Amino acid sequence: MEKKIEDGLSPYRVFTRAEWAARREDTPMTLTPFEIEELHAFNERLSMKEVEEIYLPLSRLLSMYVAATQRLFRAAQRFLGTEDAKVPYIIGIGGSVAGGKSTTASVLQALLARWPNTPKVDLITTDGFLFPNAILEREGLMQKKGFPESYDTALLLHFLTDIKAGRGPVRAPVYSHLIYDVVPGEAIVVDRPDILIVEGLNVLQPPRSPKDGKPYVSDFFDFSIYIDAAEDVLEQWYVQRFFRLRETAFRDPKSYFYRYSKVSEEEARDTAHSLWRNINLINLHENILPTKLRADLILSKNAEHEIESVALRKL
Repeated sequence: MEKKIEDGLSPYRVFTRAEWAARREDTPMTLTPFEIEELHAFNERLSMKEVEEIYLPLSRLLSMYVAATQRLFRAAQRFLGTEDAKVPYIIGIGGSVAGGKSTTASVLQALLARWPNTPKVDLITTDGFLFPNAILEREGLMQKKGFPESYDTALLLHFLTDIKAGRGPVRAPVYSHLIYDVVPGEAIVVDRPDILIVEGLNVLQPPRSPKDGKPYVSDFFDFSIYIDAAEDVLEQWYVQRFFRLRETAFRDPKSYFYRYSKVSEEEARDTAHSLWRNINLINLHENILPTKLRADLILSKNAEHEIESVALRKL
């Protein structure tokens, strides 16, 4: 059962949209309408008002956190008498399939890169750290793609360890949504950014066993965000995205889902709902939603992709 954020006993302070928007203060808008149009995912909506009222205050808060962390790092260097490499500030963004993680990640990357103290902001998704389809098929995990066990967690942890150690350049695998697989030999190079944004379904999940003692992905985050929406809304967005892909990317013969561009509208709709209920909804219930209250910030959306409230963890 989903846990609720309750006033008084909650570790969060909950802001209405208007209350959160007031935290922007005099933060300037650094994105043009054209840039905003380019940033949002094709199945989502993103208005100038949304950026002004939600993402500008959030970028202001994060810039403060980053600056404070940088000051602490320099103070530690003075105390220790060392000249360690710069340690990137890592932001994790989690939530359901079709919830809008990629749009949030892209907007934050664009805004944060324009702050004076964070000139270099990189973004990766954990899709690249999925096991290749050949391995998933061999292990019987194709129907659990996106579940925690479908990721090469050891490789992802190695990547994050190198990032946090200030090493560079570090390579991350590339995932193609067209072929629905990791692309052999291709990589994204991350070279000592000021901020790294890591976006993925299960990035906030803790280790399976408390006795394990091994670090997990969320241990490397300095700040974490969960994108929240009602289950029926998420299903609606997933089906809408499926239909838009059916009219675009699925039409490419190289697409893994090319067959769905040839079926009837009724069959396509049945398929989309089936994929949601038999795979994505199960992953949401078992693995994603239970991590919501581990986030430092929860952005709650309505059916119009607008953020209605913001819950910020109390320091």
